[in-house]
Amino acid sequence: MEIKWLKGTEDLSDPYYVRREVFVKEQNIDKDLEWDGMDAEADHIVIYIDGQPVATGRIIIDNGQYMLGRIAVLKEYRGRNLGRVLVENMMAKAFESGADEIHIHAQTRVRGFYEKLGFEAYGELYEEAGIEHISMKAVRAK
Repeated sequence: MEIKWLKGTEDLSDPYYVRREVFVKEQNIDKDLEWDGMDAEADHIVIYIDGQPVATGRIIIDNGQYMLGRIAVLKEYRGRNLGRVLVENMMAKAFESGADEIHIHAQTRVRGFYEKLGFEAYGELYEEAGIEHISMKAVRAK
């Protein structure tokens, strides 16, 4: 397993491949919603297995708020703790970069996954791209 961080100004073909497979093809999210114009400002993480991109996510800072998003693991690689490794690395980078809290818009079906990593839900359920979501946050340990 190899983990790489990419700036939004670098070649994003590997994270885009994973996102296209998971969000556009598997979850039928409209590609115009998936490619939201925020990638150039983001830090992107990619996990590789045998040189192939299999998981990705991005960190965006919006008005001082750190947001994790576009977290995806290829279907055939799920159940191997890659999602946990991905999110733990993203959280570490955000906290090291100065975040006091980290926010995420989680699909409700994976709420428990994020709770195990220290996120707490807040607010009402809402829909994004036709999928039910909940806002969650994790706070820097004191």
